[in-house]
Amino acid sequence: MSKLTRRTILKSGGAAAGTLLLPRFAIGQADNRPSVTIAVQKVTNANVLDVLREQSNVGERVFFSSIWEGLISKNWRGNLEAVPGLATEWRRIDDQTVEVKLRQGVKFHNGDELTAEDVLFTFSRERMFGETEAKSRSTIQAFEKIPMPKPGKELPPDVPAVARRIWPDLVRVDAVDKYTVRFYNATPDVTIEGRLSRFGSDIANRRAWDESASYLDWARKPVTTGPYKVVELKPDVSLTLEAHDEYWGGRPPLKRIRFLEVPEVASRINGLLSGEYQFACDIPPDQIAGIEKNSAFEVQGGTILNHRLTVFDKNHAVLANPLVRRAFTHAIDRQAIVDSLWAGRTRVPKGLQWEFYGDMFNADWDVPAYDPKLAQDLLRQANYKGDPIPYRLLNNYYTNQVATAQVLVEMWKSVGLNVEIETKENWSQIMERAPTRAVRDWSNSAAFNDPVSSLVAQHGPNGQQQQIGEWTNAELNKLSEFLETSTDRAARKKAFHRMLEIAEREDPAYTVLHQNATFTAKPKSIKWKAAPAFAMDFRAGNFEA
Repeated sequence: MSKLTRRTILKSGGAAAGTLLLPRFAIGQADNRPSVTIAVQKVTNANVLDVLREQSNVGERVFFSSIWEGLISKNWRGNLEAVPGLATEWRRIDDQTVEVKLRQGVKFHNGDELTAEDVLFTFSRERMFGETEAKSRSTIQAFEKIPMPKPGKELPPDVPAVARRIWPDLVRVDAVDKYTVRFYNATPDVTIEGRLSRFGSDIANRRAWDESASYLDWARKPVTTGPYKVVELKPDVSLTLEAHDEYWGGRPPLKRIRFLEVPEVASRINGLLSGEYQFACDIPPDQIAGIEKNSAFEVQGGTILNHRLTVFDKNHAVLANPLVRRAFTHAIDRQAIVDSLWAGRTRVPKGLQWEFYGDMFNADWDVPAYDPKLAQDLLRQANYKGDPIPYRLLNNYYTNQVATAQVLVEMWKSVGLNVEIETKENWSQIMERAPTRAVRDWSNSAAFNDPVSSLVAQHGPNGQQQQIGEWTNAELNKLSEFLETSTDRAARKKAFHRMLEIAEREDPAYTVLHQNATFTAKPKSIKWKAAPAFAMDFRAGNFEA
């Protein structure tokens, strides 16, 4: 195995020279492709590699485009626009039906050819939906704890919960022939193609599932079609992948990839500079200049389709009054956070939406204004007496998370809100239902270019907030169903605008802090380009060896 190390760098001219000579590979020669180690804050939260259980920022990084692939993919080297993936083409039959042509000759990691049978299995009750039904807007309770899977193939409860979040109205998938499938929805849906491209609709191998002894065995080593296959997942430690040389998109340029958990930023940076790691992820903006003082290294990245939020539990005794939650939103100087903690490398967006929504984007909308006097007045109206409000916090799961929390607490304190940080070890502790669940951090992505991919998927009837019992609103839920089933774009945009009014103003479920950004450090000599996402692309053409 050829591994990039400090010695390799020094042999090739030293760190200052910034020249890293990687071996070139030719068919018929020994496999001298390099291997890389990537230092990350976290590999996975659920300690499995099931794309339906690990719906997270860290999951996106290790899954795409290395392991999991969907029928419709994203252009990770462009602007994340939809491109053919495991499907070569797709067409609308009607408002409720989409036909998909599979790419022929695609090989799974176990050597099987991808066929319609694998697609039908992926979208089956056995793998995805369990006992849930299409066209049901009842909230599926899940996620307050991350359960260990039971013996056998029984799906953990969060799998069908996520499946119905992604596909609320999917009735069935039929095979037209070996390489053609049709998706049938119970209702009209203008976003079926977007749902096919989103995180969670990725294709799994039928035979590998059948041959696995249990769900957990399968979920820790799923057989998929990506350019790299799983060698070993060590929970809370590392994930090792190796090249899938029969990959349909071309022979992978790396022999092995190891994602290693290194929670402390300083340790990730020091390991990078010493040659122990070839990539260091989740670099805070204030560390970029220090890294780039060494001319052999660079930091890539920028804003992504993800927003950082502060989230409220309206069942908390104090937060039950929406005036208090509104006070939280007006006490935040978001631009100060962007300027001081992010060095201006991100921005304050127009609420939970993105310009790539096109004509569904509400350009006249904005986040709540920074208005401390209004916040104080709202607290007086609410008759708030200074009761403590818990703020559950993880240790820098998000870049700058602790520093942001400390700034927020001071801003809230300045208007009279008594917010107390409670540091937790994991997401189960963050989301556990109890009288102390009140305020927490989160981030929301837009999986495709329509608001159902974010506001509905994350805060609607089967969004995470409602599934863990933090927040609900009857009018927003009714509008969510309209947004998911209407084909009238003007009416859909009006409904979306009203949903923003409810969730961000009248009955706050959350408040947007800023658009998220992600930064990755590496030697300049490694020719690799960061995607505008958490995902890391190590396919042929994006890593020069």
